[in-house]
Amino acid sequence: MSGPFRDEELLAAHVADLIGDVRHVAVGNASPIPATAALLARARGKGRPYVSLLGSRRHTFFTDGGVELFDCAGQGRIDVFFLSGGQIDGEANINLVSIGDHDKPTARFPGSFGSGYLYYVVPKVILFRTEHSRRTLVPKVDFISAPGASDPNVYRTGGPICLITNRCLFDFDRASRRFRLASLHPGHSLDEVIEHTGFDFDQPDAVPITKAPDAATLRLLREVVAPEVAEVYPQFAAHVFGFTRAA
Repeated sequence: MSGPFRDEELLAAHVADLIGDVRHVAVGNASPIPATAALLARARGKGRPYVSLLGSRRHTFFTDGGVELFDCAGQGRIDVFFLSGGQIDGEANINLVSIGDHDKPTARFPGSFGSGYLYYVVPKVILFRTEHSRRTLVPKVDFISAPGASDPNVYRTGGPICLITNRCLFDFDRASRRFRLASLHPGHSLDEVIEHTGFDFDQPDAVPITKAPDAATLRLLREVVAPEVAEVYPQFAAHVFGFTRAA
């Protein structure tokens, strides 16, 4: 905890800011902080954006899971999505397959699923990784599950806008295919980010500090969002917000 709020609350509040004023945010499986951020954005907007959480009965209209998610994205009806990876490199390529030689890997990840497709068609993809280390943020991924940028002759409506970690926020420039340090989270330093980042990145002369969540945001998170996110992520809601659903 880096203030009168938990680190998870800081990240969720900042991701909600990054979501902005959009129509529809979708969140995949095993994504409690992005789910919290999406529900916070909806609470702030009094019902907008529409939020689809895979694995939820209450917060999605999908009845066929990923199939409908992909259809919606292909039709241009999802504005924001979240992706992560076992490895992420400086060109925003992500690896969800394996580390090491492809035939004899030293580690395997869950698999690409729809990451390559969604990376191409969702206008705002927010990369999210809570372990900011040289093990995860690498010079070059061992396997490209989904490329961060494409050649000019490739028709692509979507792609990454940023990478947020437990230490900082990077913006992504698709033209230069490089990350730029946008802000440092409270309690973290530039030297620390450089030390724990495996790829080169651009930076401003003075790096701002990520804005802390205000009292109104913390109230929404703890009183409105916590009961909603507990439906899909009960252990996360209990750990972060101390909220436990009634049996």
